[in-house]
Amino acid sequence: MSQCLNPDCLQLNSKTTFCQKCGSKLLLTDRYRALEILGQGGFGRTFLAVDEHKPSQPYCVIKQFLPQAQGTNNQQKAEELFKQEAIQLEQLGKHQQIPELFAYFIQDHRQYLVQEYIEGQNLAQELAETGAFSEAKIINLLGDLLPVLAFIHQKPVIHRDIKPENIIRRKSDNKLVLVDFGAAKAATRTALAVTGTVIGSAGYVAPEQAVGKPTFASDLYSLGVTCIHLLTNIEPFDLFDVNEGDWVWRNYLKVNVNNTLGRVLDKLLQQVTKKRFQTAQEVLEALQFTPSATWVNYGQLEQLLKAGKWKEADEETTNKMLEVARRTKEGWLRVEDIDNFPCEDLRTIDQLWVKYSDGRFGFSVQKHIYQSLKGTRSYDRKVWSAFGDQVGWRVGGSWLYHTDLKFNQTAPEGHLPSVGDKTVSIGWDGVGVVWGLEARYKKRKRKWVVVSSLASRLVDCKI
Repeated sequence: MSQCLNPDCLQLNSKTTFCQKCGSKLLLTDRYRALEILGQGGFGRTFLAVDEHKPSQPYCVIKQFLPQAQGTNNQQKAEELFKQEAIQLEQLGKHQQIPELFAYFIQDHRQYLVQEYIEGQNLAQELAETGAFSEAKIINLLGDLLPVLAFIHQKPVIHRDIKPENIIRRKSDNKLVLVDFGAAKAATRTALAVTGTVIGSAGYVAPEQAVGKPTFASDLYSLGVTCIHLLTNIEPFDLFDVNEGDWVWRNYLKVNVNNTLGRVLDKLLQQVTKKRFQTAQEVLEALQFTPSATWVNYGQLEQLLKAGKWKEADEETTNKMLEVARRTKEGWLRVEDIDNFPCEDLRTIDQLWVKYSDGRFGFSVQKHIYQSLKGTRSYDRKVWSAFGDQVGWRVGGSWLYHTDLKFNQTAPEGHLPSVGDKTVSIGWDGVGVVWGLEARYKKRKRKWVVVSSLASRLVDCKI
């Protein structure tokens, strides 16, 4: 089917070129075909669509400018904000938890932008379906979203409309994705000094934003309101006592909230901007999340290691390394990714493994073994085989499959992390787990060459 984009028609058609009712062209820029209406807001409609220029015809989202605001000034401002969303998405670049901008154009005197389709429920829908969030879900939400806020604030951009409807839990990996940058504001020194348009969603807007003076802390306030709404399943207006001028969210709790999380939420919700957290990093530190140079959250890895869930921790390590290197879609690391891997993140991963394995596992343990065998950056088959024998990745001269490794503390020292089954090298003599390395498939006399770089990076980072 093909959805007509003419606001006065919206006829559903068969897959044709022109609308059978009004004659409007159905393909945008002869490429994007709308399938159905996803929703409508103050600035326009969104449509589920397909990109017919690509062989797989992947889904995407078309946003059509269709303002509800009345009056010339309001119309002009609405047009500016719509275009601004495209500009903000383009300037933000690629982030795995922000929809990617594909196109922005004008057709039939209407503005359109096309962006990545995120399959999944938004948190408002999830709340309606499952009820109030648990403490653990709120902690995971903060751990997932705070790095995204840190990323956009570094650009520097203020989102200005954080609420459950604008946070989607992506179906493919359960990651939270921040959407709808239509209200986003470039936070230049000049822009912050001028009172701007009051924008945002009632109930979630910080006091300073409500008078046109948003700051980075305004997004943190809205995130705090989002958390207490999800935690209580009570609308924000009912969680604020106007007589006391304070939030009374604890009165509506049906689950336990630990003191650390409670204090963090209270500080996020401070009416006075200066009394609030000023940066996302401050919130992460208050929640005692482990450090990361790339705003990646290692809380889940720490919990898995603490619980002795070695296989799950091994897989999480792989996922986090791919996330840091922004190679999740590709599913493997290149040598240059490892050569440029942030020392802070590498150190954090190593310290977590060493700490919870009582010194048996970790990259630094593996590096020590590798160097004791005279291993260097250059590939040496004998050294690599000896290393595999010592850490238990090779048995009887054959490399083990990832599924055959020992995911317990009786495994040899240095056995873990193996960096998961996404970095497996396939050779003529079997399958060998590559030590977080790229497998360069160069055929030389029926042999595969594996090029090591992690050991050198550990040395560079003094790990």
